[in-house]
Amino acid sequence: MNRTIATIILHAAAPAKPAVGESCNGCGICCAAEPCPVGMLLLLQFRGRCRALSWQAEHRRYVCGMVTRPAAYLRWLPAGLGSWAGRRLARRIAVGQGCDADIEVAKGGSRR
Repeated sequence: MNRTIATIILHAAAPAKPAVGESCNGCGICCAAEPCPVGMLLLLQFRGRCRALSWQAEHRRYVCGMVTRPAAYLRWLPAGLGSWAGRRLARRIAVGQGCDADIEVAKGGSRR
């Protein structure tokens, strides 16, 4: 079994990671560990924390900036198509389909 151990930093108020298949709760672990295929293709980022991972303090959760504010990341996107692009990108990353991050989270991590 080939395992990689990595440390990721998340907001202290971020929710705990749900089990695989459970509803996404915005924990941010998947996107903090690596970019999704959309981030790889459109942001040309192939490893590390996704640049589009955005913290929403009012909801105490992480969201995909490519879905909520695509024009901020896709400068070539024509004005007025942000909402349309956000909906299309949400489908591509399966927003609302449940957690698919098969990432083991260590217990007892420190919070600052």
